[in-house]
Amino acid sequence: MDATRAPRAADDTERASFDPIKLVIFDFDGTLSDSGEWFLSVVDELAKRFKFRTVTDDEVEMLRHRSTRDVIQYLGIPNWKLPFIARYVRKLVYKRHYEFHLFPGVGEMLDRLRKTDMRIALVTSNAEPNVRAILGEENASKIEIFSCGSSLYGKAPKFRRVVKRAGLAPRQVLAVGDETRDVDAAREVGMRAGSVLWGYASETALAGVAPDVTFRTTEEIVEYVSMNR
Repeated sequence: MDATRAPRAADDTERASFDPIKLVIFDFDGTLSDSGEWFLSVVDELAKRFKFRTVTDDEVEMLRHRSTRDVIQYLGIPNWKLPFIARYVRKLVYKRHYEFHLFPGVGEMLDRLRKTDMRIALVTSNAEPNVRAILGEENASKIEIFSCGSSLYGKAPKFRRVVKRAGLAPRQVLAVGDETRDVDAAREVGMRAGSVLWGYASETALAGVAPDVTFRTTEEIVEYVSMNR
């Protein structure tokens, strides 16, 4: 990751529709937790169990350049199977949470945001016990609102519930994730959409959905929030 490059932010016209940031909502897997290699290690097991196609190493890189929706279609996974796959994966993670680690700088980022009284939430399809175990008690204590577990309707309803619980308007919230679906959900709710470039989706795939800001380092997230609060 190149720390010398500033985050690409929305232009003045786009920014005019937003208010100062009062809450940051983070995705977990691929954004805070470095879980990509682990998921690749179990994809063959999942494919066999839930009867979808396996992928080669070359296909993995190719799929990073596609949207989340396109990846699901390419693998041949019908939508009705997704909740069952998510439930099974959560059980695997619970048994093997010690194999997961946070990306470098995540703990410091959460600490710096909280020291400026920035409110933090987390929205993920992962289970809350898994998330708390991987974060550790100190990092978990920095997060005000947890919205965990899979949803048949995607992330947008969870975003709406978190925003309502926080007593804020969507235009006061920044959502940070690593996949194209995170951007889509934030847009649906009316929040700023921020994308990290160290997670699953490639920079090219993310550029295709045009997030309001992209981040190459955790430091850039802190800087962006500080400038827009």
